[in-house]
Amino acid sequence: MVSMDVFKGDAFSATSLTASVDKVGYVPTLLDSMPGLFMDKPIRTTDVWIEERDNGPALIQTSERGSPIAEKEGDKRKARSFRTVRLAQKSRIMSEELQNIRAFGQETELKQLQTEIARRQVLMRNDMQLTREHHALGCLQGLVTDADGSTLYNWATEFGQTIPVEVDFDLDAPTPASGVVRKKCNAAVRSILRGLKGLGGNQVEVIGLAGDNFWDDLTAHSEVRETYLQTQAAASLREGNAFESFRYGGITWINYRGTDDGSTVAVGTDKAKFFPRNAGIFQRAWAPAERFEFVNTPGKQLYSWIVLDRDDNAWADVKQFAYPLYVCVQPQALYRAKRT
Repeated sequence: MVSMDVFKGDAFSATSLTASVDKVGYVPTLLDSMPGLFMDKPIRTTDVWIEERDNGPALIQTSERGSPIAEKEGDKRKARSFRTVRLAQKSRIMSEELQNIRAFGQETELKQLQTEIARRQVLMRNDMQLTREHHALGCLQGLVTDADGSTLYNWATEFGQTIPVEVDFDLDAPTPASGVVRKKCNAAVRSILRGLKGLGGNQVEVIGLAGDNFWDDLTAHSEVRETYLQTQAAASLREGNAFESFRYGGITWINYRGTDDGSTVAVGTDKAKFFPRNAGIFQRAWAPAERFEFVNTPGKQLYSWIVLDRDDNAWADVKQFAYPLYVCVQPQALYRAKRT
């Protein structure tokens, strides 16, 4: 007989489930797991403090020998707090779902429950991973939105910066001008590097996420193909098939594969989004969960626990929570383009 008391054992405690959920099969996502892109910041509070500082270099005015020396002013600093968001989901296991379950082989009652809970965790974690990718993609465009499309944080507005207007790459021109694509690439790279104000130094890599139509026109463009013909780098272009990547014009191009509907998580089939990697401008904070055992502890990327029906003893809710904040501290270093 399956009893609700089994859920009260150590195997199903909040601490145990939070630890075990990290071992559930990982659903790979490009942006959320890209090395050198996001800096993880586990925090012990619900808010993130970000300090803005205007410390750019300035020209020094010449002066006569022996005259007073111009004094350099201290850095102008401004600190602001931003609240992390909560992602929460539950999956209810009804008592009737466990009725008449026949044990497979030598499985015990505990193992049956563990298997069912793990299955629910996988399904919920997939949703969490998709949501994280959605937040990551939004952060790379300076605008993090909720599932319903409403704005969570517009980082350009928050920091008083301006993201350059969308540029037309004119990839579908019937008679393209010589060198036009490389000039567009150079403009994108210059804009991003200047927008960084020196952050990242020589380690910065410019990434371009291309939608399907943008990618197809780019890789088929005569200028791009002629650049690679008769060179050892031709193999790189041959690798530029659907959902792959290649390097051209100082940019690492990736045919971004979002959700299959082309809209839930996507860059737009005719669009390209550019951002710097290894620059340190993208940060990802993780706040602690809203339970006593996690108060004032460094936040984890995912939490899980079970809530029991204490009135009718008829169900148990498997829950997952995350408390992230995806931040872009230099949105002026972002760039965007369209194919036509």
